[in-house]
Amino acid sequence: MTYHERVAQPLDPGDDDAFVTVEKPVPIPAPTGGIHACLTALTGSLAGQMFRIPETGLLIGRAVSSGLKIVEEGVSRHHARIRHEGGAILVEDLASRNGTFVNGERLSDARTLEEGDKIQVGPLTVLRFAHHDEIDERFHQRLVASALRDPLTRLYNKRYLLDRLDSELRFARRHDSALSLLMIDVDHFKELNDTHGHLAGDAVLANLSAALQRAVRNEDIVARFGGEELAVVLRAVELEQAAALGERLRRLAEVTVCRYRALELRATISVGVAAFPMARAETVEQLIEAADQALYRAKREGRNRVSR
Repeated sequence: MTYHERVAQPLDPGDDDAFVTVEKPVPIPAPTGGIHACLTALTGSLAGQMFRIPETGLLIGRAVSSGLKIVEEGVSRHHARIRHEGGAILVEDLASRNGTFVNGERLSDARTLEEGDKIQVGPLTVLRFAHHDEIDERFHQRLVASALRDPLTRLYNKRYLLDRLDSELRFARRHDSALSLLMIDVDHFKELNDTHGHLAGDAVLANLSAALQRAVRNEDIVARFGGEELAVVLRAVELEQAAALGERLRRLAEVTVCRYRALELRATISVGVAAFPMARAETVEQLIEAADQALYRAKREGRNRVSR
């Protein structure tokens, strides 16, 4: 059995600041009855995720070599370290720019962690220290997956999309890099539901979502925005390349067949494309609005097309 974890991966092995987020399958271990020291992210980009502290310790920071990578503003490359010493578990700050805090107190020396201690790393992320058995860990992993995923399509849900889009836009603005957004709408979806029933519509949407997910890069974020509308976030992709991907996805949708009971159902999509910095979006809402306006143009011009 596996769950999926979002991890940071460098665009350039020599540049710890240029990274992408990718999803990788992680096996869930069978329960052995062991108790493990863990950190659970209460806030920040990793909120909800649990991390086991290995016997060799755990490096926390933005660096690719970090065991717990937190790629957020205000987090240093090598920010803090958790280590085992004489039966205790200690946390120490690694001369980070903004400091490491335990229960609101800034660390000056290594400190022994107690059950329930809260560790703040950077302005956004708070980690809770506690011991858990493997049954607890498996339950938590499933809970996180259910909180991040849309139950029908298994794509990321809108809440996760907005959080990630906010982080990606901040990154693009800070590093003066490109960020593109595709807004995708399934054409004539109401007619499909009215003709064949809502279960058939659900089957088409789930089947199409899976096909689109397989067609993009691992680091691209594909989410269900709502109803029959999907979104794709493309880091470091300019408008022209994003429009080209939108066209590939449009053609893919045309030939994707959903077999539902005795039916073979097809659906086309309309795609709106917007990109930073061309869209001059200062906020997530402005970038979404730019992509939505492009999507409306595609629908007004006859659907089954890409507009920007």
